[in-house]
Amino acid sequence: MFEVIILGFAFSFGLLVRQAGLPPLVGFLAAGFAINLFGPALGLPDHAGKTLEHIAHLGVLLLLFTVGLKLRLEQIAQPHVVGGALAHFAISVAVLLPGLWLFMGVDGTTALLLAITLSFSSTVLAAKLLEGKRELGAFHGRTAIGILIVQDIIALVVLAIWSGQTPNIFALLLLGLPLLRPVLHRLLDMVGHEELLVLMGMLLSLAIGGMGFEAMGLSSELGALVMGVLLSTHGRAKELGKSLWSLKEVFLVAFFLQIGLTGLPDQGALVFALAVGVLLAFKGMLFFALMVAFNLHARSAFLTALSLTAYSEFGLIVAAGVLPDYLVPLALALAVSFVISAPLNRFAHPIYDRYEARLRRYERDTVHPDEQPKSMGDAEVLIFGMGRTGSAAYAFIEDQGLKPLGLDADTYTANAQKEAGRNVLFADAEDSNFWRGFDIGRIKAAILAMDDLEAKLISARALRQKGFSGPIVAHALHEAHEEQIREAGADCTYLTMNQAGISLAEQAATALGGDRDQRG
Repeated sequence: MFEVIILGFAFSFGLLVRQAGLPPLVGFLAAGFAINLFGPALGLPDHAGKTLEHIAHLGVLLLLFTVGLKLRLEQIAQPHVVGGALAHFAISVAVLLPGLWLFMGVDGTTALLLAITLSFSSTVLAAKLLEGKRELGAFHGRTAIGILIVQDIIALVVLAIWSGQTPNIFALLLLGLPLLRPVLHRLLDMVGHEELLVLMGMLLSLAIGGMGFEAMGLSSELGALVMGVLLSTHGRAKELGKSLWSLKEVFLVAFFLQIGLTGLPDQGALVFALAVGVLLAFKGMLFFALMVAFNLHARSAFLTALSLTAYSEFGLIVAAGVLPDYLVPLALALAVSFVISAPLNRFAHPIYDRYEARLRRYERDTVHPDEQPKSMGDAEVLIFGMGRTGSAAYAFIEDQGLKPLGLDADTYTANAQKEAGRNVLFADAEDSNFWRGFDIGRIKAAILAMDDLEAKLISARALRQKGFSGPIVAHALHEAHEEQIREAGADCTYLTMNQAGISLAEQAATALGGDRDQRG
């Protein structure tokens, strides 16, 4: 009966909100409260909450492990990341503390803990939304994740101080982590591409990273993240992350469901949640102001701030340990922030486009080096997206004696391509600042090889608006996307899987033709 109720509610509410144009996770949050309300009458067992909590914890560990697979340590050690996170934390606490103390009538210590809790942003929601939009590797995605990591470290310190939890003597083993990297890399080379690859990911994230760090008196979440970072430089890190994708997605459904199972809100909890929900505007504006102060473009500052505009699930962890009376109000506040933040992030790019003129007024004269527009040089064919499809197109164009230039929104992909001797630049086609400084130069043709549909549409429209009259060729993952891409300005679109099948058939037909000639 447990499985029937949980899966039935989760699927029904997820499908319902999806029809309303909202992410399914908003429906999962609503399903959690619905299960809390109607579950007992339907025969939901008493252990359901504990079971979901355990599964949810596994989902969070897998998520943080996959985030770690896409991180580089130098990504965190950036002034705008560390400085932005610390400044936001200090200002938020300084503003929220007197408000909670004076206007809500809570005592000083409780007000301080609530202010600290509300200053953090949701790692789970931000990582999931950025990953869903394929923006974890983009500049604003890397900035947001870096800030979240700094916040999580602060949260762990706070929890350790108030709960009395401190690392034990075994924490000294962390000094040997650099020695573990080559061992893990060797193991990843040995496991192949099937079941063992998935099991290795689970072992590292749940057992070694999760339980291992807990045994040392440290956070299991931090452990899972560290294990992912240790493998992030391996060539198969992306493959490992993809192999865990479905498993992580299913486990994370339990995370959103168990928020509702923490308890049903009363009137006081509802007032608290709505009040702090209004404060989300302050959280977002403060992040935007700080990112602009650190010389980021208005677009990157806006997208980073929007990714961080939701309260943190760490608030529930802190509340369970030191603020049990505020567990349900904070759970409801978290749910309210998710309901507000999720749809805003989904339409982040159109929202920025609408208010771009206003937001760009706050930009500083200097620009962050990672966002400087680049010259197209003497390139003749422009290739957007340097994954497997883009790389294959690049090699073919080069073999034809033409000069290709690859563009990719992931700095690590761009750098890896440059190290391989290819002419590739970091550039985000969805960034209006890139197109503002874009010069067609000698470009004769453009290939749109990105996976994201919105990125293809923006690129095709921008190229035509810039006066580009050459052919624009794009691949499409779904038939429904072909017409949209053509309407945006592309001349030709190819269904990726269809073309792969046709190529295979052509090779088979050629081989059969050769066999007939020999027999004849």
